[in-house]
Amino acid sequence: MYTIVDIETTGNGIKGNKITEISIFRFDGQDIVDEFTTLVNPECEIPFFITRLTGIDNAMVRNSPRLHEVADQIKEITQDTIFVAHSVNFDYNVIKHEFKGIGLDFTRKKLCTVRLSRKLFPGYNSYSLGKLCSALKIPLVDRHRARGDAHATVLLFKKLLGQEGAKTVVKTFLNSRSQEATLPPSLPKKVFDALPNRPGVYYFKNNLGKIIYVGKAINIKKRVLGHFYDKSTKEIQLCQATADIDFELSGSELLALLMESNAIKKHYPLYNRAQKATLQQYGIFSYEDRNGILHLAFNKLKSVPHPLITFHNTTDCRLYLEEICKTYQLCAKYCHLQENVVACSHYRIPICQGVCRGAESPLMYNEKVLIAIDDMQTRKEDFIIKEKGRHLEEQAFILVRNDVYLGYGFIPIDQEIGSTDDLMGYMVSTKNSVEARGIIRSYANKYPDRILTPDKIDYLTY
Repeated sequence: MYTIVDIETTGNGIKGNKITEISIFRFDGQDIVDEFTTLVNPECEIPFFITRLTGIDNAMVRNSPRLHEVADQIKEITQDTIFVAHSVNFDYNVIKHEFKGIGLDFTRKKLCTVRLSRKLFPGYNSYSLGKLCSALKIPLVDRHRARGDAHATVLLFKKLLGQEGAKTVVKTFLNSRSQEATLPPSLPKKVFDALPNRPGVYYFKNNLGKIIYVGKAINIKKRVLGHFYDKSTKEIQLCQATADIDFELSGSELLALLMESNAIKKHYPLYNRAQKATLQQYGIFSYEDRNGILHLAFNKLKSVPHPLITFHNTTDCRLYLEEICKTYQLCAKYCHLQENVVACSHYRIPICQGVCRGAESPLMYNEKVLIAIDDMQTRKEDFIIKEKGRHLEEQAFILVRNDVYLGYGFIPIDQEIGSTDDLMGYMVSTKNSVEARGIIRSYANKYPDRILTPDKIDYLTY
């Protein structure tokens, strides 16, 4: 026995969504044997765009029953049945969440007529209810109203059950070990099955082939499956829009991070939030005060026209200035590590020679500051990071020249490399973004043994 279900809602994802109308047909595979349809008072305002789509407004539901008043009828008509809906995860999860909110459990086996249609009616450009009904000549009255959509889904489901091999397909979809009910309705199972259990980046695409989300993972298939099980509003919306998934292997998490960052900057996917906005940067600069003493300080990069060196946060600025103070015996006060003090007393920098107390002349102090500034401006690093390749016969590398991230690449394990110029033919040139520099700097600090200077290039493929 089946119950074919459709709901109309306030349209706020899953957790913030409230049912405004529900229609349920109890179906034995041949005939409708029972029906329950009602408007529902969501106990909140219905947005105008929902009213424009469904025709349901606040006045229509004002005197309608609340969910807790019809919950027993919903449970009774769906008891011991298979829950069927077009894009079933949406309707099922909204009802389940609404029931949880009133202290009730709702658990049913479920079938998705979108996924069944893709399997039993292959080759259509769209599997939306409206377009599928039009292609199959199924009457659809009162589109975007619960009863109209539910009744059309009954007729569609009846056609599906009449197709050759339908019994086997339905049995497979209902198998508790099957992932069919978990996958997005528009995503072919063979696409998911082709995903590897290896590190890399993956691309969710919509039905037009446009990339709508980019992610990275140590295990691509496991991470992608995690999206399908996540019931947050963003993830539900992402999965509903996903019709294809592509991937690129990276060989390591570091490469996956860099590839993901580059892809987000390139494609600007709809469902990615991180790395799309421009990050705040900070610059260290110098200036001379009215007493002729040179200061080192930091500020937001937009307020520093000629920075000596840039960082991604104030913590890194302070830590860098602390090291400069220690190395060149500078004053914490005049490096702005201590503010509003007469003389410095920084517990990590006890070696100030007294410019803040009059024990050292501004001239002598400024000479040390100028040496520090010269070091900041001229100390540009060249290095290569050695990483695992995508398979045993290759090695991965990340190339940095003059502190600029140039890109990454993969080289055969037996290829002789004599200089960094030999890497250029294998390199994928990449934008030197703030995020990429941060990823590389963090990795270099964590794994210094994997950093190769140009004089150790011979070790790259060793």
